Amino acid sequence: MAPTTGPDAGERTRTWVPDWPCAPAQVLRPQRRGAGDPTQRHEESGRIWRAMRTPEGPASLCVQPRPSAGEVLGRAWGPGAEWALDRMPALLGADDDPSAFEPHHHPEVAAGWRTHRHWRIGRTGLVMESLVPSILEQKVTGKQAFGSFRELVRRHGEPAPGPVAPLRLMLQPTPDTIAAIPSWEWLRLGVQPAQSRTVVTACRLAASLERVTEVPVEEADRRLRSVRGVGVWTSAEVRQRALGDPDAVSFGDYHLANWVGWALVGHDITDEEMGELLEPYRPQRGRAAAMAMAGGRSRPRRGPRMSVPTHLPTR
Repeated sequence: MAPTTGPDAGERTRTWVPDWPCAPAQVLRPQRRGAGDPTQRHEESGRIWRAMRTPEGPASLCVQPRPSAGEVLGRAWGPGAEWALDRMPALLGADDDPSAFEPHHHPEVAAGWRTHRHWRIGRTGLVMESLVPSILEQKVTGKQAFGSFRELVRRHGEPAPGPVAPLRLMLQPTPDTIAAIPSWEWLRLGVQPAQSRTVVTACRLAASLERVTEVPVEEADRRLRSVRGVGVWTSAEVRQRALGDPDAVSFGDYHLANWVGWALVGHDITDEEMGELLEPYRPQRGRAAAMAMAGGRSRPRRGPRMSVPTHLPTR
């Protein structure tokens, strides 16, 4: 991965050949916080751009699928460029092994698996990148949370490295920057005190929280939930994105239990009932929930609408 010369000086590249029909846009969709997310841009051409704070420094990564050749081209800039390219396969789901998944406890899960057998869960390896926006999404609509995150990045982040100015691609603020944001500014961002206190607390513990990528997912869950204000839902959202945990289920979600209930039994259910239905699929309960919704019936749309989970396959 040598740097190029010319107008894209500093660019590093990698061509990766996945051993399954990888769909980068689908895998990376959960990492995007709304259509206006300044840290991840999707082009109509199929290219996806991501701005990341890696352990080696900021990086911009451009993922370009080449389906006719069965390969993915990665291009990256910044001090963290090589880190981003080294981990591009994991980001696109290469570490996700569904071979042990047993979908036949429910016909709806089996049906979803038949049509989404190549669906994979990617992992960023970056905890704070997922934790900050997940906290902002606690108990508010997706529109509210996405707007707050967008403004947080625009006001307190910085431009991403590389030739990305036309995309207005930006880096999420550093944990130190976020921890120093005053209470009145959080209110301007549309973030309530409970969420801002949790974000600030987490950012003060950022160095230790980033290390949860090095431990088993059960221990990662315990460490994440040891942060005051981080519960089962937030931990699952982070583990799914940062660790690629196929067992992560967002218990406490505004919609998830009812969607799984309609898919499997044809009516709304509680979180406890969802847990019982998904238990046979442990340690791949998150994958089972996604396959149930892909293969089962849809819940009728009624009542108030909150955010729609983005970590589920498209029907």
